[in-house]
Amino acid sequence: MVRMYKVYSSRTGIRNAMAPDSSAAPPSRKEAILTRRQVEGMIADGNKIIVLDGRVLKVDPWLKYHPGGDKSILHVVGRDATDEVNALHSSEARQRMAAFQIGRIEGRWHNFLPPIQGGVFRPFNGHEEQLDSFNPSAESDDDTTSETTSAPDTPIFDPVDRLSVPRSRCQKTGWLRESPSVSSISSAESLEPKRSSKLSLMDARTQKEIDIDLDKYPALDPATQDDIVHRYRQLNQFIHAQGLYQCHYTDYLIELSRYTLLFALCLVFLRIGWYGTSGLFLGLFWHQLVFTAHDAGHMGITHDFVYDTVIGVVVADFLGGLSLGWWKRSHNVHHIVTNSPEHDPDIEHMPFFAISHRFFESLRSTFYDRVMIYDCVARVAVHYQHLLYYPIMTLGRFNLYILSWEYLFRGLGPRKGPAWWHRWFEIAGHVFFWMWFGYGILYRMIPDARSRFIFVMVSHMVTGPLHLQITLSHFAMSTADLGIHESFPQKMLRTTMDVDCPEWLDFFHGGLQFQAIHHLYPRIPRHNLRKTQKLVQRFCNEVGIPYALYGFVDGNKQVVGRLADVARQAAILAQCQKAVASGEHHSGH
Repeated sequence: MVRMYKVYSSRTGIRNAMAPDSSAAPPSRKEAILTRRQVEGMIADGNKIIVLDGRVLKVDPWLKYHPGGDKSILHVVGRDATDEVNALHSSEARQRMAAFQIGRIEGRWHNFLPPIQGGVFRPFNGHEEQLDSFNPSAESDDDTTSETTSAPDTPIFDPVDRLSVPRSRCQKTGWLRESPSVSSISSAESLEPKRSSKLSLMDARTQKEIDIDLDKYPALDPATQDDIVHRYRQLNQFIHAQGLYQCHYTDYLIELSRYTLLFALCLVFLRIGWYGTSGLFLGLFWHQLVFTAHDAGHMGITHDFVYDTVIGVVVADFLGGLSLGWWKRSHNVHHIVTNSPEHDPDIEHMPFFAISHRFFESLRSTFYDRVMIYDCVARVAVHYQHLLYYPIMTLGRFNLYILSWEYLFRGLGPRKGPAWWHRWFEIAGHVFFWMWFGYGILYRMIPDARSRFIFVMVSHMVTGPLHLQITLSHFAMSTADLGIHESFPQKMLRTTMDVDCPEWLDFFHGGLQFQAIHHLYPRIPRHNLRKTQKLVQRFCNEVGIPYALYGFVDGNKQVVGRLADVARQAAILAQCQKAVASGEHHSGH
């Protein structure tokens, strides 16, 4: 039997009247008020609980059916995921989520650190007094229950075999910063003078990056972050009212004409034996196709799940030989944990690239479920990564083949539910692709091995700018963790930059030049992003969040500069390790 309790709340404190309210009718099970402590206990029991618009959802049954993969859901367990869910899902999908509702919350929700990110949760004893969940004296304890209780105030990060979670205070606001690192350490001995030079150096660098962001971006206190969220949601309503979520299909007629022209030129030059030139136009064809696949993956074309999926698979798999399902599984996680070294697959490129010193610690990727080992190969590659950046980007498409095949062959996508047919449709698409590209063009139309090699390399290397465009928006931005109190819009703007270019070049960038705007509102059709830019800039000015905007050349300088800086950090770390190993003492480390 569910009892009703009167709850009185204010910003300065929360008081409960524990006496039953006999005048109120017992609520339905889905409307029962759940405390933060009760939710913590459910998560401790292994349940996947999220908060959406004040409703508590138990989404365990949906994990294996979610078209966007289970990892994106796991990263919002214990959190108020309202903005993440609204950004990535249609109104119809959000309405269907009501089936998973098990209760409601009252007042402002204080996020937990999700288990996948290292959060530790206490089992709930049903006889515990519910007052503990609201008692101001217990608030600090409740806010940090998903981390190690004995954690000292240090942002030290240690190798993957250390599983406890660190805690550090945001000195600017006094609010606790909870790190999502699964590979973190917080132990008393880590603070002793005898700790290694490696840890001291990494500790100082981590703290410096956190301090820079705390000084540069708005405070993390509830009032400030709530105001940012409120204005962000108001802007979303205004964008809807302005019709910027509506797709203008004439824009895609122009895109279709461009694709047809590029592929026709590929066939023309293929027929006359100009294999390098033919490969050039095929590469340009693939480069442009990806933008439409990206739109469809976000349901930004028809806004219909089935129609946009079919469009995306035809474009990505049948014509491009890549998996749309793999991309959605990876990309949804990227949109939620942007630029997190342990969790964001879009910045996990070891052993070739490290955009943060954190990768020196052999972090465990929660997306790939493996350790990104910082071994001798990685040490050499990272040392020269700023020089290798452009050559490696030209070969990026080959890596996408491997990731796509792994996704399809291992069956990493949903096998039941509304997306059960995706895998088989994609496999059919890959068979079709290798029939027309591998057999029809490479084998039947190109006569010798040398010409085939030239055709393959040119066509694939020409798509290199796409990989530059993808990495450009994030590689130079912050990878610091400001913790569970940072709002979704602030985190997106802190970890993403936009690229300034003339309007006539928009076709070349395919919307990827507006990544900051896209991360805030992923389902806006890319042809409307330029119109949305001024609105987002005004929003940033109002809430005090810097809007990162660079020209294409300057953006590249920022990325190469970041890679060079991390390479220098790796060299300094290596010198310190050698000094420690040889018994030398360097006071600077």
